[in-house]
This record gives sequence, structure tokens and C-alpha cells, in this order.
Amino acid sequence: MSDLETKLSAARTRLILDKPFLGALVLRLPMIEAEGNWCQTTATDARSFYFNAEFIDALTLEQTQFVLAHEALHCALSHFARRMHRDKYRWDIACDLAINPLLIAEGLEPCPGALHIVEYDGMTAEEIYPCIDESDHMNTHDHHIYDQSDNNPGGSPSGGGEAENDQPEKGQGNQPNETRGTANQGQQQQQPDEDTAGGNQPPPLTTKEQEQLAIEWTQRMTGAHQQAIQAGKMGGELGRMIGHLLQPQIPWRMLLAQYMTATARDDYNWARPSRREGDAILPSLRSNELKVIVALDISGSITDEEMNQFVSELDALKGQAHARLTLLACDAVLTDDSPWITEPWEQFQLPRTFKGGGGTDFKPVFEWIERHDQNADLIVYFTDAQGHFPEHEPHTPIIWLVKGRAEVPWGQRIQLN
Repeated sequence: MSDLETKLSAARTRLILDKPFLGALVLRLPMIEAEGNWCQTTATDARSFYFNAEFIDALTLEQTQFVLAHEALHCALSHFARRMHRDKYRWDIACDLAINPLLIAEGLEPCPGALHIVEYDGMTAEEIYPCIDESDHMNTHDHHIYDQSDNNPGGSPSGGGEAENDQPEKGQGNQPNETRGTANQGQQQQQPDEDTAGGNQPPPLTTKEQEQLAIEWTQRMTGAHQQAIQAGKMGGELGRMIGHLLQPQIPWRMLLAQYMTATARDDYNWARPSRREGDAILPSLRSNELKVIVALDISGSITDEEMNQFVSELDALKGQAHARLTLLACDAVLTDDSPWITEPWEQFQLPRTFKGGGGTDFKPVFEWIERHDQNADLIVYFTDAQGHFPEHEPHTPIIWLVKGRAEVPWGQRIQLN
């Protein structure tokens, strides 16, 4: 075994021992040495890990762990299948800016050229993408060769579009060249195809290959996540993000409807009727109003369009559950004109446009409920869940409809998909 192979093997082994989630993913990528005229650093096509020998040789063992985990996360997060209509150059930048903070937070040492902008920490590639401009002149340290540029089919493997024409150091105008395989390929791996093993740069994935690999990598990520949890080594921002991605994606409208209708107090009344109606005791349907407190986070994290969609959905559910809605609007404090009350037969709509800001505090809503409406049947809070929570859980059941990945200390959390 060469010194280079030993180094890669040692880096992978250390990941398996110290970071079992990342290590399990890295094991799924066969390692293939590539010629420098198309791969100056590292690359992945979601099937294998490709590396430039000179680049790996110049890295420390810790940096080698970083580049291995970096390519594995591209695959596990299905970045190869999530680009859709987006510009390849900006998408590649966004993916690296999403991945690298997670690895740094895990204690891994970034390699030279690894992108990291603190303002984007904790954001997904989809959230970062609109913030990237083609004139930013950033480059990923690695090559994303699972798809091709819309503007430059078959062109540079490291970025996308015309934005890369000013970036010759990233392989502008590269054509497929020779690669040669190495050992250290994990067990039960998908082996590289004959052309790749023989030395050609792998072609971009077809749509069918993207779909199949996305399923496979989700399954692999699920297994790695479970193993890491059992080992007690799955936490931090990476753990929260992976847990968010793997949670069941049930439409929030369906879940909210289930909770509201289940809470509705429609029941049969078995009370003895008046003597004028006879002696028989027959069931009669009674229906009491369901009292629901609706709280809106107006700190600026929820858009007007999202508020209107939420209100429209509640308006439809209100009639089914025969609910009386009390609306509270709050950022750090309740608005002066709160509350607004809507009866079951009235249309529920936003009373005005809200322009909040300055942070989020959930305590004013619960303090108002404690003072004015302790007999409410349900609280529904629409928020990003980033703020100050009361120390104690209220007696009233609460549903948090959450935009984003933040957690809540108690109550039922429904993810806004």
C-alpha cells in the first residue's frame, strides 16, 4: 500500500471511529485517483470519490478527513438531484456554503480554498442560492461532476455557466482525461463503470440515475443516522439538519386538520328530555364552540404570503371544527390592537398588514392567555420558533406550526413544508 493510500485509509478510519455518521457515508464512496488535468483537487459524481494525488499529498490528515466527508455529504444530501432549474455555478457555490459550516462545527479542519461565510451558517443550499450572484467570483474547492452546466454542456466539472469563464484555475474548458483506479474501495460499493476505471472522466448522471441514487443515498443516510444515534455521536447542527431532512414529510394542512377536528367538542347528549317529549331517552347531537387561540409571529421571519396561506387554511378548518378564533399578533410584544375575535360563521382573515421586527418573544402571548382566556381548548402558534419561550408549559394544548428547523421545548411541533 502506498503512502497516499495509507493516508486516505487512515483518514477514513478516523472518521468511522470519531464521526460514525460521516464515516459510514464515506465508506459508500469508492476512491479513485484522477489525472490533474480534469481534477485538480477532489470530485464526486455521487458514485465515487475522485482525487488528485498531489492535492491529497499536500493535505494534513485532518484536512483529508474534511475533503472525504465533504464529498460524502454532497451525495447524502442529494445535491446532485436538487438543483432543478437553478444555475449550476450558483448552485455549486450554495451547496459548499451549506456543507462546510456543518463540517467545521463537527471539528474538522477545512482544506485550502474551502468556502465559508459565517452569515450562511445553518442555512440550506436552497436558502443560500438566492444570495449568490454570478459576479461574486467564488469557486468551490472541489469538482461537482454529477451534472453539467446549462450554459456550457460538457464543460468544466467544477462549476457552471459563463461565470466560470473568468476562473481558469478551476479547469475552464477541460476535456475528459485519464484516471486510474486505486484500492481501498469499501465493501458492498457500487463499482465504477468500465470506462471510468479505465481512465475516462465519468459522464454526468442521467435523470434516471439521479432519481435512483437519490433514493439510495437517502437510505444510506438514514442507516448512518441511526447508527450514530445508537453510538451517542449524533448531535449539533449536523444532527439537527439530518433529523429535519429525515422526518416524515406529511403536509402541515393535513396534520393541523387532524388536530383541530379531534379537539372539536361535537358529542351526543344523553340528558333526559322534557316530559312533554315523552319518557324515552334518545341521543341528541350537541355542538359546543371550540375556542382556539391563534398566535402569529410578526417579527419579520414570516412573509405576508405565508401568513395569508396560514389564515386561509384556518378559515376553512374553522367551519369544520365549529371554532371561535382569537387572533394575537406578537413579535417581542403583543400589538396594541390585539386580540381579534372571529366567530364560527364569520370569515377569518388578517385584520391589517403587520410590520413587526426586533426579535421574537413568545411569553406575551401566554401571559395574555393566562390573564384572559384560560379556558381555551387549543393554541396554534405560527412562527420560526426562534425566540424566548416561557419557562413553564401552559395547561392549554399547543400546536407549533414551524417554518425552519428550530425546535420547541414543549407542545406538538408541525413542520411547515
